[in-house]
Amino acid sequence: MEELKKIEDMAGHIKEYAQVRIAEARLEVVEKAAGVVSRLVARMFVALIFVVCVTFAATAGALVLGKWMGSAAGGFFVAAGFFFLAGIVAVLAKQRLICEPVMDEIIHQLYENNEED
Repeated sequence: MEELKKIEDMAGHIKEYAQVRIAEARLEVVEKAAGVVSRLVARMFVALIFVVCVTFAATAGALVLGKWMGSAAGGFFVAAGFFFLAGIVAVLAKQRLICEPVMDEIIHQLYENNEED
């Protein structure tokens, strides 16, 4: 009878241990996901500021080119052509320039804590 009680107690402890481990795993996943998302949001914010700066610089460059060419529209067409070519290059090289580095960074962020343990 006492052995049955010990087995029941042990089964209860094992069940409790399993629940604690599952909860710990969930917390680790949430912590890592939150870290990845927070870094992504921070980088998107920096990228947004960069895009705004590039937009103003491109507008100023187009105005300068327009003044130099004698036609404001011509300056904006030259600037638009430059960005069109840059867009084509970005589309053609998006896998190598965008997708792979982003995936590598996310994987690095997810496994960053494992290397410290």
